[in-house]
Amino acid sequence: MSTHIERPGPDEYAPYYEKYVGRVTSDDVVRTLGAQIETTLAFLQVVSTEDSLRRYAPGKWSVREVIGHMIDTERIFAYRALRFARNDRTELPGFEQDDYIPSAHFDERPWHDLLAELEFVRGANILMFRGLDAAAWLRRGVASGNEMSVRALAYSIAGHELHHMEILRTRYLALTV
Repeated sequence: MSTHIERPGPDEYAPYYEKYVGRVTSDDVVRTLGAQIETTLAFLQVVSTEDSLRRYAPGKWSVREVIGHMIDTERIFAYRALRFARNDRTELPGFEQDDYIPSAHFDERPWHDLLAELEFVRGANILMFRGLDAAAWLRRGVASGNEMSVRALAYSIAGHELHHMEILRTRYLALTV
């Protein structure tokens, strides 16, 4: 259904999210979501099982935990987008990312399963976003005490992935891949 979705304006998200929205240079966020997952998976598929457990410093997440965080965050942002797109006015709570990691046990999961989950979550979200009409993309809701539009959430998903992939490339895997 969706055709060209314009970039969200700064009034469509809290200033915190600019670090994600601003990373996305394309004006076709659905196409970006599809292209970037291919690039991300190609990069991660050459990471060894051993290197997927690497931490760049004590107390930092492992590569697997970063990927798990990306999956969890994408699910949460997509859930928000779905609720807002369907014109649900219920205010949604925030989430504390650091509390999710210990409960998820990502380091105990097979590396290839995490990569498959990342791919499937993204694929499902692309299909959801493709099915939205123009009015749905502009709808807004409140999450974590901040108003946000559906299109700002889509851009945030894309930018969040770019943010963490840059960290993985520069801090975790620069010497191994």
